[in-house]
Amino acid sequence: MTVDKSVEERLLAETTPLIEQLVADKVASRLMAKDPTLWGADAEPEASIRLSWTTLHRTSRPLVGEIEALRGELHAEGVDRVVLAGMGGSSLAPEVITNTAGVPLVVLDTTDPGQVADALEGDLDRTVLVVSSKSGSTVETDSHRRIFEEAFTANGIDAASRIVVVTDPGSPLAASATEAGYRRVFLADPHVGGRYSALTAFGLVPSGLAGVDIRGLLDDAESTAGELGADSPANPALVLAAALGAAHIRGAEKVVLADTGSGIKGFGEWAEQLIAESTGKDGTGLLPVVVENADSPGFTGAREDATLVAIGPALDTTMLATEGRLGGLLLLWEFATAVVGRLLGINPFDQPDVEAAKKAARSLLDSPSTDDAAPAVVDGPVEVFGSPGLLPDGTATLAEALRAFLDAVPEFGYLAVQAYLDRIADASTVLLRTELARRTGVQTTFGWGPRFLHSTGQYHKGGHQNGAFLQITGAVEEDLAVPGRPYTLGTLQHAQAIGDGQVLIEHGRPVLRLNLTDRAAGLAHLVTVVQEVGS
Repeated sequence: MTVDKSVEERLLAETTPLIEQLVADKVASRLMAKDPTLWGADAEPEASIRLSWTTLHRTSRPLVGEIEALRGELHAEGVDRVVLAGMGGSSLAPEVITNTAGVPLVVLDTTDPGQVADALEGDLDRTVLVVSSKSGSTVETDSHRRIFEEAFTANGIDAASRIVVVTDPGSPLAASATEAGYRRVFLADPHVGGRYSALTAFGLVPSGLAGVDIRGLLDDAESTAGELGADSPANPALVLAAALGAAHIRGAEKVVLADTGSGIKGFGEWAEQLIAESTGKDGTGLLPVVVENADSPGFTGAREDATLVAIGPALDTTMLATEGRLGGLLLLWEFATAVVGRLLGINPFDQPDVEAAKKAARSLLDSPSTDDAAPAVVDGPVEVFGSPGLLPDGTATLAEALRAFLDAVPEFGYLAVQAYLDRIADASTVLLRTELARRTGVQTTFGWGPRFLHSTGQYHKGGHQNGAFLQITGAVEEDLAVPGRPYTLGTLQHAQAIGDGQVLIEHGRPVLRLNLTDRAAGLAHLVTVVQEVGS
């Protein structure tokens, strides 16, 4: 486990005093001992109930046998396809764990009807649904549960026997799942926040049922824990935290993450939600920018506002690199992120701005007629909607709208592409990140909606207010009703996009929404226009 700080002498000079102070303050050992005073008096009440993640490599051990036993029972019944309904850390951690292990897991962290319908078309006779929600009231996850429960029943399958729940003690889901007689209810440690929950039941249950060696994952974390809890200048968590904190102090508030051959699949997406949601508040924070590889725009020739971090071996272009096995890396980044919170003077365990978008979406679901505004521009299969004052009078084409939007990105700001589409069928949408980053020179993020709302959505509202937001929505060909609810998935997806856009506009941020009336044709047209605008 290493953090390579040899690339840039300036970074070393800036980092050393911070490391020395962290060691002198015994931050590492106090964190391992769950000291809630590390982030100040205001954060202490929240921190006092959010620090059990530091010892999960030991306390989660009893889960291993329970999960293995349940997997054996299900396999004996011919049930070997695992579908996970979860958002934020509840889906991102199992996804990186299973992808790295090379075992299949169907992850539903979407409200796109097409993507959910595809999951339903799998062999339900072989399917178990894991419903993961810390609060027990996550709207996306509840919708998935209702849809699958109805589908199981319609196919002559006892739905209760095919649903496994992971939630916190005392949540509404814990009560309703027990009453419904679901196959198993795993109660997670309530003293762990969602983004730090990779080694709790939220990460281990779906991963273990899918076939991952979760005992080995905990072993990897335990082998690193002693090093991370040491008050030593060689402690990699302290070095990483100090380097990121020092960079932020001099104005590099963006952390660009690229995999350089780690063998770990999707680590950047997991780290993205950990960093953004933990630090992006009070007008400060670190914005993670996950790029495709070390040759991607944003990771080569980066400006003064970014720190380049390799997940895997260090390169000549990187400032920092973290290497190791997955369990250890999860714990390393959790420790480092919590310590960065101390350096930035914020509480790394709350998420004060996440609820705003949820409230706006709920309001739209209650009064759907309130977002009936006509598009400012219709260009072929693309409808264009701009925040107030964004589009000049006379804007008539998508190209003109895009130019006006890109001109609104602040200097040293960032561009966020947010796609409320099907993460599988519309996967090519991710190419827009590369195209826009290459042509604008601006640090550019990409998020699937509503997945990112449980991740970078906190930073967008609470972090540095220098972002511009490109929303992409699409027409729904075949919608899915949500049983027992007065809305469809398509309606919910639309409300989430519009609601988040409204909150961003209230924060004074430029928002451009492009609605694809034909997804395939609209996306092709958009890519063409992006290439023209940036040429």
